Order: sequence, then structure tokens, then C-alpha cells
Amino acid sequence: MNALKVLKIGPAASVQDGGRPGLLDQGVSRGGAADVLALAEGAALLRQDPGLAALEMGGMGGTFEATAPLRIALTGAPMAATLDGAALAWNASHRIEAGQRLDIGPARRGVYGYLHLGGGIDTEPVLGSRSAHVAAGLGRAVAVGDLLPVGPDAPGETGLTLAAEDRFQGGELRIVESFQSALFPPEVRNRFAETEFTRGSRANRMGVEMLSEGEGFAAAGQLNILSEVIVPGDVQMTGDGKPFVLLREAQTTGGYPRIGTVLPCDLPKVAQAQAGASIRFRWVSLEEGLQIQDAYDRALRALPGGCHPLLRDPADIQDLLSYQLVSGAVSALADPFAIGGDT
Repeated sequence: MNALKVLKIGPAASVQDGGRPGLLDQGVSRGGAADVLALAEGAALLRQDPGLAALEMGGMGGTFEATAPLRIALTGAPMAATLDGAALAWNASHRIEAGQRLDIGPARRGVYGYLHLGGGIDTEPVLGSRSAHVAAGLGRAVAVGDLLPVGPDAPGETGLTLAAEDRFQGGELRIVESFQSALFPPEVRNRFAETEFTRGSRANRMGVEMLSEGEGFAAAGQLNILSEVIVPGDVQMTGDGKPFVLLREAQTTGGYPRIGTVLPCDLPKVAQAQAGASIRFRWVSLEEGLQIQDAYDRALRALPGGCHPLLRDPADIQDLLSYQLVSGAVSALADPFAIGGDT
């Protein structure tokens, strides 16, 4: 069996794909990769289906050994990676031979790094997905000694790279009103958009805490709100008015008021923001939000066209002769200190 053996691994590593949509009525939130853009980037680099599962590594990587030749790609939060001691480029695809060891260190920026295998990680699906959803009792974290089985992989190129969107330092989150937004007075919603937040220390795959100076953001009659359906991106206020942005493993229902919903395309910024990162919210209309999300989805589908070789083959450079390949040549016999000497 073609597989990648886990020799060392961080405590927050798990197999993830696109998750389990459509099961909210059964009490199962979608789950799946915290950074879906990283999944699409890895699929583009390996020229394969973005629905295939990859290894998500939270904060810390691991050490792996190939049992057979494999293609891999590395995306998401940049981590130092080496193959038998030789440095590997991040956001790129590579080939591993049988017996070679891949070492991945801690995240340099961001939180979640991803290791993709050509053919995907071929574990047994549960409820239509290979994603571990520990809170729902589906699957478990990856542990030392595990074998990550590899699915069928058609022969394909490696040595490709892709410019990564910088989503690892917080930034602006676009938010639309939801059916509970009207519970917050207009002045509270305006103050929310004018406030600079920092990502707090309380964060996991369910949600991320947002900290700010000053008073909290309270809704009218918030103690009388009944539990209602929750979707990833909802911004939920705790009893003291502190916001949490809910992610893909959020609970399916909740009674805390929600001021609005962050666009799905901005959720990778939330998941990848390190503690202390600056974050602001900007209200957009539902129509504008749909246009932004549509443009993002089209950009995801176009990712394969943005891949290019890490090293260019001179035979493929049509204007090779226009490059200044050699310059500054001097005579080995000339006196370098002579004025006006031969060169």
C-alpha cells in the first residue's frame, strides 16, 4: 500500500476535506478544512480534484516517511520543510521517493498548514467525508505510527509553485446582516464596524475570539433569544458583548445573539490569524456580498492556471537571448590595478 508513515506529529493534526454539508438537521455541522483556500491551492499544484483529503496541521508540523514514491504539495500557513535535510519550497509541489523523510516545523505565520498527497489521503469516508470532526465524535486526530493511505494518483508533474494570497495576518472581514442583526441598535452596528479588534487566545476549529477596548456589543432583549440555527461565519456575542467568529466546526444551534455573518471567502483570514493579529469588520450589502463570493469562487476555479514551475527550463524561455546571462568578464592576465588596462 502506498502511504505516508507518521513518525512525529503535532497535537492538532487531522485529515480534512471539504466537510459534510447538509447535515445540520441531524446535529452535525459541516466541519472540513479550516482554510478551504489551502485545499484548492494544493489541488491546483497537484492537478487533482479539490475535494480530495489532505493533512491539516495546526501550529506544528511533523515528520513523515514515504513507503513508495509520492507526489506532495505544501500550502496554508508557511512552515519550514525539508526532505532528507534539503529545504523544500512552500506553496509548491514536490516528489518524494520511498524511504525519504519529510520534516515540517512550526508555523512561521498563520496557524494551519496543509500537506497534500497526489491521489489524496484515502481513509474510509464517514457520512460522506474523510474529515475528522472530533467534537461530533467523527474520526480522531492523527497520531504517531499512523499510515496515511494514498489514493490512486495519475502520473503528473511536480515542481510547480503558486503565489499564495496573504491571509495570515488578520485584516478586513466583510460581513452581511443576518436575521438577528436588527436586534442590535444601528449605533451598536456602526460602532462594531469602527472598532479595531485583535484575535484573542481562545480559538479553535469551532470559533475565534475577538478582543477590543471599551464596552461590549449588546443586543436588545438578548436574554430572551431562543436557540436558532448557526452557520460558519456567524459573529456571536457572549453575555458580556464579546464577539466570536464561528468557524466550520461551530455548534449547529445557539442562543447567543449574532450581529451578522462573515462572508465564506473571508473565513480563512479568521482561521489563519495568529493571536494578536489586527482585524476589522466592514458591512456590505447582501447583493455586494454575493458578488464578492462569486468572484472568489471563480478565482478558486482558475487557480490551476496560476501555477508555474519553480525552476524554468531554458528550452521554454522564448526570449532567452534577450537575458544578460554573462557580464563583467575580465582577462585573467590583466593587471586589475592598471589604469586603462585590457579587459
